[in-house]
Amino acid sequence: AFGDPRAAQFADGSLADVAESVVDSVVNISIAKTVDASAAGIDGWFLEDPDSPFFVPPEERKQRGEGSGVIFTPDGLILTNAHVVHDAARIRVAMTDGRTLDADLVGRDTHSDLAVVRVTAEGGRLPWAAFGDSRAVKVGQVAIGIGNPYGFQHTVTSGVISALGRSLRSQSGRLVDDVIQTDAALNPGN
Repeated sequence: AFGDPRAAQFADGSLADVAESVVDSVVNISIAKTVDASAAGIDGWFLEDPDSPFFVPPEERKQRGEGSGVIFTPDGLILTNAHVVHDAARIRVAMTDGRTLDADLVGRDTHSDLAVVRVTAEGGRLPWAAFGDSRAVKVGQVAIGIGNPYGFQHTVTSGVISALGRSLRSQSGRLVDDVIQTDAALNPGN
């Protein structure tokens, strides 16, 4: 996860040891947000009238979403994607030990699709993955992606670092420079 120096320690080719060393820092993030009925094309006054064919029960006025994140400090800072927490009314983090914690948005950058949320856990320190040094990455090195998408237990994928210094146009149209390219299969939620 994130070029963790421990990843270089697997000599037998087993990704299982690498995944196991950071898996507890990978979390599932779920959000709830209120749907704007007018933006969805639903006339607001129909929403409250149970006899209307356009009535939407209150529990269906919320949207839910999920994604993965990684705890990167022992005091509970978590890196995730900005689109995962966009317009969230409530953010919850599911840990591998079964705990579910409320989280607060610390900040986000929609251009790079990154966000940071914070959880606080009783008992103090949380499992965390250390950042590696992206300047030390070389083409041909193994890339490992670990996720916790859609409430499934952890998923692991691997590939190689295909190229360095690439540019990528974000969904907002901004050009993001110095991207590390990999052929690891990264699916939605990972």
